[in-house]
Amino acid sequence: MENPPVAVPLFPRAIVARCLPFLIYMAFIAIAELLGWLGVSQADQRWLYAVKVGAVAVALAYFWRDYDELHRWHLTVASTAVAIVAGLIVLILWLSLGADWMTIGSAAGFDPTTDGDIDWALVAVRIAGAALVVPVMEELFWRSFLLRWLDNKRFAALAPGAISIKAIAISSVLFGVEHNLWLAGLVAGLVYACLYRWHRSLWSPVLAHAVTNGALGAWVIVTGSWHYW
Repeated sequence: MENPPVAVPLFPRAIVARCLPFLIYMAFIAIAELLGWLGVSQADQRWLYAVKVGAVAVALAYFWRDYDELHRWHLTVASTAVAIVAGLIVLILWLSLGADWMTIGSAAGFDPTTDGDIDWALVAVRIAGAALVVPVMEELFWRSFLLRWLDNKRFAALAPGAISIKAIAISSVLFGVEHNLWLAGLVAGLVYACLYRWHRSLWSPVLAHAVTNGALGAWVIVTGSWHYW
């Protein structure tokens, strides 16, 4: 007697765990666009960011047991230092690659000021989201999932050190066009992907990404260049 066929889910949990937080984040971007189309000002939408990163953080917490590659810190002191320096280099390039032909459309930005005064609660939420939540969410999707999936549909079985140059190139281009500063985004994608492949640890690009975003937040506050947010 033959055994009954085993049902294979269309989207395995390992994929859902890495894609759903990213899709939630993108859905809120679409909601913001819709609100803008309906006449809701950017100032009135500022706390939507807190809801967005809060929803993503809840999703990450729910799936945390599935992120086995983040359960232990696998970086040496030297590789930690390399990731930090790489994050700062990406920041410098992010602030330098802003010519018209290097951009797609225009960024709405995030202005936390009211009548010229900075709302520090908004700033704290923005920096916490950008430096703590977004790097984990994006690296799980772009590097842990998509980068490896391009080489092997059973992506979890592919070691980071075995990722191909082709996969790095494709994923970095896609990462670039996700951002208004597409060329800076492409370079950032290359750096983060190479760190993942080189150090064989997702913590490396997560750390570099967090440094980039955190340092960018500090630079934005000091200079008042809210359009970079």
